[in-house]
Order: sequence, then C-alpha cells, then structure tokens
Amino acid sequence: MKRSTATYLLLAAMAAGVRAEDSAAPPPLAPVRLSLDDAIARARASSARLTSLGAIGRAASEGVRLANAGRRPDLDLAASYSRNSNVPELILAFPGAAPRTIFPNLPNQWRAHVGASLPVYTGGRLQAQVAAASENERAAISDRAAFDNDLVAETHVAYVNVLLARESARVLGEAVASYEAHLKDARNRLDLGLSASNEVLAITAERERAQLLRVQAENAAAMAAANLLRLVDLPPSTPVDLDPAPLATASAPGEIDALVKRATSGRAELEALRARIRAMEATVRVSQSASRPQVGVQAGYDFANPNPRILPLTGTWNDTWSIGLAVNWKVLDGGKTAAASAQAEAQADALRSQLKDLEARIRLEVETRRLELDSALAGRAVAQRGIEAARDAVRVASDRYKEGVLSSSELLDAETRLLRAELDATQNDAQIQVALANLTRAVGR
Repeated sequence: MKRSTATYLLLAAMAAGVRAEDSAAPPPLAPVRLSLDDAIARARASSARLTSLGAIGRAASEGVRLANAGRRPDLDLAASYSRNSNVPELILAFPGAAPRTIFPNLPNQWRAHVGASLPVYTGGRLQAQVAAASENERAAISDRAAFDNDLVAETHVAYVNVLLARESARVLGEAVASYEAHLKDARNRLDLGLSASNEVLAITAERERAQLLRVQAENAAAMAAANLLRLVDLPPSTPVDLDPAPLATASAPGEIDALVKRATSGRAELEALRARIRAMEATVRVSQSASRPQVGVQAGYDFANPNPRILPLTGTWNDTWSIGLAVNWKVLDGGKTAAASAQAEAQADALRSQLKDLEARIRLEVETRRLELDSALAGRAVAQRGIEAARDAVRVASDRYKEGVLSSSELLDAETRLLRAELDATQNDAQIQVALANLTRAVGR
C-alpha cells in the first residue's frame, strides 16, 4: 500500500512538472517603433545583397590597385645554398708554368641575387588595363547604388502596405460595429412589428461580409508586417508600431521631361552599363597592344661563392652586376590578337545596344510612374469628397430612419456606400505612396 502511494505521488509530481514546462511560454517580444526612415536605414544595414555588392566594389578597387602596380618596378631577392658531390678537379700544366686549376672541386655553392625590372613601353597595355579596372570599379559602385534604390523602394512599399492593411482593418472594424448597432435596432423593430424579417437578414449579411473583409484585412496586415520584418531584420512576430505620416502627404515631384532627363543622365543602372562599355573599350586596347613592341629595363646584382661568371672558378665570394634593355615584338601570332580585339569590340557593341534599350525602357518607366502618381493624386480629392458625401448621406438616412420615413434597406445602402468610400480613400492613399516610391526608384534617387 505504501509503495502504490509513493508511486502515485511520483507520477503526480512528474505530471505537474510536464504541465509547468508546457506552460512556460517564451516572453512576448517588445514592440518596436519604426518610422519610414528607420525602416529604410535598418533594411540597408541588414541587407546581405547590399553587403555582397559592397564587397564586390572593394574587390574592384583592389583590381585598380593591381593594375596600377604593373606600372611600378619589380624587385626580387633570392638566396640559395647547394651541396654538390665531389668531382675530379681539372688541372692544366704547361711547360715552364705552374699547374693551374681550371675546374676546381667546389662542393659548397652560395648565391645571393637582387633583380629588378621596369616596363618602359607596352604598346598602351598598362594604361588600358588601369582604365578597364577603373571602369569596372565604377560599374560595381553603380550596381550597389542601383540595388540600394531598389531596396529603398521595396521597403517603402512594404511599409505602406502594412499601414494600408491596418487602416483597412480599422475601417472595417468600425463598419462591423455600425452594422451591429443597426442590426440590434432592426431586431427591436422586428419585435415591435415595425419591420420585416428580410431587413434583419440583409443587415446580418452585410455585417458578416464586413466581418469577413476585416479578417482578410487583418491577415493581409500580418503578411505585410512579416515582409517588413524580413526587410528590416527583426525577429518574426515582432510587434511594430508604424508612423502613419507617409499616408498623409505626397506631391508631384516635377514635370515628366525633367524627370526623364534626370533619370537618363544619372540612374545607377545606366552609369553601370556605361562604365562597362568603357571598360570593354579599354579591353579592346589591351588586346591590340599585344601586336606592338614590349620594351623593358632589367638589372641584376649577384654575390656568390663561387661566382659562375668569373673564371676560373674559385671558392671565394665575388660580386657581379648586369643591366640591360629587353625588346619583345610578336610579329606573327596566328591571328590571336586580331580575334581577341574583334571579340572585345563585339562585346562592346552588345553593351551599347543594351544601353540604348535600357535608356528607352527607363524613359517609358519614368513616364508611366509619373502618370500613375498623377492619377493617384487626382483620386485623393475625389476620395475625400466621396467620404464627406457618404457621411452626410448616412446622417440624413439615419435621421429619416429614426423618424420612420426611410426603410432599413436604404439606410443599409448608405452605410455600405460610406464603408466603400472609406476603403477607397485608404486604398488611394496607399496607391499614392506606392506610385511615389516607384517614381523615385525610376528617376534613380
């Protein structure tokens, strides 16, 4: 009996521990307040792609340093020691003269060497290599700037989408509350015999439709917030408090012609492509330089034991030096230089065609985005007037409904029109911000 009681107590304690572990949920995440500028700054700081492009830019900068290094002299130091097997010495003896060792047995050989070389004329190869590396660096910098513009636009749109979904959910929540009050009044009127059951059913249907739209808007807000959290590198499900200011004001940034001119002259993608064209033109010059003479200066200093340049060899330290001019001219290479030059020139032509196409597409993009913003801005005043008219209509219909001179369905229609007007205004505010972000991206700011 005592054993069964102890077993029961042990099992009860274990079950209590399991329940305690299950109930120990992680603490909720603290809310984070984000303005649009904060979100953009965090997105820039956390973007792996932006970091990668920055590293590519640094690599391109090192490429420029590498190309410039080709213009400077090379200096190399060398030292060696070798132990050779013993060999018979070569000794010559002539009548009337002492024997002379021509090839002594020197098993230990030491050598120290200093060498230097400097290119004097390379047919323009070094200058072209430096130019190509510099242009590739500019292209890498422009690539990073282009992606930065994309990231800013994406973050702006994600931020606005969260505000839009939350505002839509708020408007629909107010509509549901309004339909609830209307439904309660309609049921009271039905109990008093002042209205038909179909009015209650119609109001119920509208309330449920608004409730469904509110759920959809809340889910859309959760999905939009998850996308924003990804961009700003915050943990999933982190509550974010956003500043609604971006939905409040926006204005047209300028005339289409001025915007197109600004985009075609300064957009990062165009700058990157132009830099790559210049780099490819420099590559053509690098290829052509192979058919020209290559001239360089070389110098050397040797300190060796034995020094092989001093005969007869002796087991003593001796120094020698040399300086000279080297000329190399590849007169015939089977057409390799011509083919390499033609290949690089064809690639440059392809890039020029891409540049022309990109300029045309950017021009169209700027015009399209500007017109989209104009349409959205024009709709803002219309949307506000629609809300004012719908609110006034609801007020009048509500008064007449209370006086018994207006049917419930007509009041319901007025309330539905107000709901749609408020949703349209919210959607229009978001469209303005999205169009502004897209236009800013198209212009390249």
